[in-house]
Amino acid sequence: MGRILLIAAAVVVGFFLLGSVIGLIFGALKWVLIIGAIALIVSVVFKLTRSSGSSHYT
Repeated sequence: MGRILLIAAAVVVGFFLLGSVIGLIFGALKWVLIIGAIALIVSVVFKLTRSSGSSHYT
């Protein structure tokens, strides 16, 4: 009986740890996607301003 309770407690603790690790991974992935989207928007804006700026001066 004690062994079963110990295994059940280990499984519960394992699920808690797994949940926190998965939450950390998805949190980091969210920030990577946000930073990537900002970088993509900035690069598109720079590309548009360079192409329109160079055509005005030529």
